[in-house]
Amino acid sequence: MHISYQPLWNLLKERNMRKEDLRLAAGLTTNMIANMGKGKHISMETLIKICETSDCDITDVIELEK
Repeated sequence: MHISYQPLWNLLKERNMRKEDLRLAAGLTTNMIANMGKGKHISMETLIKICETSDCDITDVIELEK
């Protein structure tokens, strides 16, 4: 199984936000955003920060792909 962050990218697009906007709002590093862009794992703590900052559920951020 593979984790996809496509739901998050779609959410940002719907809200007319850039990845940089999310990074600044959630206090993420550029490396975290880059890793997400490459489909790499990020910590649960980071996922929670994104959800809290974006006022969304984890299913709005990630999905599992086969």
